[in-house]
Amino acid sequence: MSAHFTRRSLIRGITVTAAVASLATGLTACGGDSDAATSTDTRSGEVVIGLVSNGAARQTTIKVSEVKAISAELPAAIKKSGKLEIGIGALPAGFPPLAFVGSDQKTLTGSEPDLGRLVAAVFGLRPEVKNSTWENLFVGIDSGRVDVALSNVTDTEERKKKYEFASYRQDNLAFLVPKKSTWNFDGSYENLAGKTIAVASGTNQEKILLEWKAKLAEEGKRLNVKYFQDSTSTYLALNSGKVDASFGPNPGFVYHNRQVANTPNATRTAGTYSGAGASLQGLIAATAKKDSGLAKPLADAINYLIENGQYAEWLKAYDLSDEAVAKSEVNPPGLPLDNS
Repeated sequence: MSAHFTRRSLIRGITVTAAVASLATGLTACGGDSDAATSTDTRSGEVVIGLVSNGAARQTTIKVSEVKAISAELPAAIKKSGKLEIGIGALPAGFPPLAFVGSDQKTLTGSEPDLGRLVAAVFGLRPEVKNSTWENLFVGIDSGRVDVALSNVTDTEERKKKYEFASYRQDNLAFLVPKKSTWNFDGSYENLAGKTIAVASGTNQEKILLEWKAKLAEEGKRLNVKYFQDSTSTYLALNSGKVDASFGPNPGFVYHNRQVANTPNATRTAGTYSGAGASLQGLIAATAKKDSGLAKPLADAINYLIENGQYAEWLKAYDLSDEAVAKSEVNPPGLPLDNS
């Protein structure tokens, strides 16, 4: 899935309360960028996951210290600086649970900046999280303002022309249904025959859904696709039975499920699907400038976290365990050029 589409769809999935709070803080930044504060000094050997996340995560303290064999791989300039500059493209409103301004109205929290803090700890570096608009995220990498982007960026063959990657999470779409619904997506488009599905326009999930609709039409079957102006309208349609399910990025739905879990409008995830389609598992990856020399140490740091359990703790805190990868890879196969 194109990460631009992913981010747009996640923003549409923010609850109104979270969006307003994050927007108010995000708009205080000048020029589309801000340096986000953090209360966690990773060089102390601990990273607090979900700090001031306002319920988006279970706050978890994870022990992790410098691994000198890995930090020795870093480019000399970064190691000498004593810090890892981490780019997040979450302005203006953020996209829970991945990246958003926390309840203290200043700290950038979420699974993406928290992974950056864990990686910085393995490197023995101080994390500096810098928030920007999505467009300026890549400008920041190109200009050297940030060392690495950890912002739900999908690995694509088009992006490999300018960037190098270290994968860290599956890129999955999901179907959201009322908790009482008995329907589940079984991975096959035939499973959608006769259903009415909500989707955001101009997104990768819309592209996939319309392809399925065309296939079903060829078989004489019907799939109804509905569009709504915002996430609130989509959830109202879901709760009232006007649509059977909503199709969008998995993390945003995970967040929504948690927010409404104890209400009459509780929802659940009814199945997932790779954002890259049936033939390839889409991957989210740490993104650095091509030939920067960062992809390998980033992958080695992530693999250290995988092998020693901190990675699983990080995902569990955000209810994203179903997006785990077995191994971080350097420049794995990405979305092909005809779908980037």
